[in-house]
Amino acid sequence: MLGTNTTTYSYEINEAGLLNDSIEHIALNRMPGLGIHVPVLSWNPHPVFNVRFVPSISFHETEFKYTYISNGVLKQKVTRTQPTLLNFPLLLKLNTRRMNNFSAYATTGLSYSLDLASQEDVDQRLGDPIIKLKKHDFAYQVGGGFDFYLPYFKFGIDIKITNGINNLLIQDNTFFSTPLSSLRSQCWWFSLTFEG
Repeated sequence: MLGTNTTTYSYEINEAGLLNDSIEHIALNRMPGLGIHVPVLSWNPHPVFNVRFVPSISFHETEFKYTYISNGVLKQKVTRTQPTLLNFPLLLKLNTRRMNNFSAYATTGLSYSLDLASQEDVDQRLGDPIIKLKKHDFAYQVGGGFDFYLPYFKFGIDIKITNGINNLLIQDNTFFSTPLSSLRSQCWWFSLTFEG
């Protein structure tokens, strides 16, 4: 399975932090990412129902743009998060019955992710702070797609959304973290699968 992704975060504003700050607006911009999945492990107790374990490594990037007032002038500061995740999703897949060489399916499940590039333990630089995220995340996934049965393998097109459950924000009272009270990951995936 090969795929692309775009990642952002659902966030909550820290109203107490904004009272003491000059932040006017926070914008999160999705950036393209990449996912590489190792062989799909599948248990098929029924023709239209199976359980799948699809571990992967994925690369993500999100831009945070802060608009603020300094000495009466409107300015901007930008930072980015760039997690590299090991993902371990356990999914339920519900298939339609095969119609000639085609079937559709829906998936849902839970996933655990470990951020290999986490800066959780990095000391902040006062002049150049970053948004620090926790290493561990749990999420739920919902998606669907289509399978095409070719002579030598099955080709699939898959789209899904992953919504994080954990608050990933490490609140260390820097320029970027103080206005926020929580960050939860949200990722759209588009994948192509090749199954023997």
